[in-house]
Amino acid sequence: MKKIIATLAACASLVILAAPVFAQATAAAPAGAQGACTEEAKAATYTDFTTLRPTDPPKAYEAAKKYLGCSQGEDQYTAYLKKWVAAYEKAARTARFPVVLYNDKNYAEAMSLGKQILAEDPENMNVLIGLGYLGYLATVTAKNESFNTESLDFARRAIKAIESGKAPAKWDPFKSKDDTLAYLYNALGRLTVKNNSPETLTSLIKAAQFEGDVKKDPGIYYLIGASYESGPYAKMSADYKTCCEGKDETPESKLALANINQVVDRMIDAYARAVALAGNDPKFATPKKEWLDSLATWYKYRHNQSDAGLNEMIAAVLSKPLPPEPTPLTTLPAGAPTSTTPTSGATNAAGSGNGASTTASVPTQPATPVAAPSTTAATKTTTAKPKPRNNHRRRN
Repeated sequence: MKKIIATLAACASLVILAAPVFAQATAAAPAGAQGACTEEAKAATYTDFTTLRPTDPPKAYEAAKKYLGCSQGEDQYTAYLKKWVAAYEKAARTARFPVVLYNDKNYAEAMSLGKQILAEDPENMNVLIGLGYLGYLATVTAKNESFNTESLDFARRAIKAIESGKAPAKWDPFKSKDDTLAYLYNALGRLTVKNNSPETLTSLIKAAQFEGDVKKDPGIYYLIGASYESGPYAKMSADYKTCCEGKDETPESKLALANINQVVDRMIDAYARAVALAGNDPKFATPKKEWLDSLATWYKYRHNQSDAGLNEMIAAVLSKPLPPEPTPLTTLPAGAPTSTTPTSGATNAAGSGNGASTTASVPTQPATPVAAPSTTAATKTTTAKPKPRNNHRRRN
């Protein structure tokens, strides 16, 4: 995000002219002030306006407001100046919006200003995109979630508009169309993660598929894994427990377990990416330990409680594309392992992928994950990591 904010320095010149406007926008000169409203004074003021208009718009704006403040009726001059002032103020609002949002971090003003601009110009893509990203920025920098609901709506509208072919004149402060979509989808995912929404996982996966900074963020992969864990896995595990716990294994129970294992494999992949991208970066040292703990737990579950090959898997995971959300299986895959009676007190894994006999054991349901607070680092989770256990053994 620092890179994005830095690019706004180039936009500063757009607002230098507009800055005086908002301080004086409502300050029309009172009629008769300092003798400024005689016909001669009005003529001089109008001359000042026409002279300043091409070279110094802010001062021309002051002159126009002064002239209008002295005019009681409507003539060709006041009609023109009213249109000019309205156009100037509209341009000034548009120029001020990114500075208020990205530089000043005044999110309340930015939301109000942005909505006003969109009411005047519904096709203003830069403002629509900015409002879509505002909620995430406010949450990250100010711990302020009050804008999330509105901002999520703007983000969805912005994504839909971009994907339908609409584009701003410039993608600033983002780098490109893909970079903009990555940040918007990232915002969607992170702002909905607390609600355990299906939109969370879909949005985070989409965000991670665009080339750019978001794709290189370890935190997004942690959240993908955690969203699988607290979403599809939690539901499927609970359903499995209801239908199959303590009962003889059936083709239906084996199919349910195969679908669970698909999700677990996605979790393993996501946590491995988080660990790999964290590397030896000190700012990720604490969360990396937790990510690695989660990864090892689920990896062992899928590999007969062995971590053999785990380091090699981490080293190679970034060379492979991020897998999409799994398609539910309707038939049992060929070569799926058959459960056997577990040894006493064992915590064997289900579906190791090597054809070995296993028991239908599913790790305990995890707690809802906590959202990562920034684009470059994830929040340390405070929930205990799930431990595998034989809570769905076959009855003998």
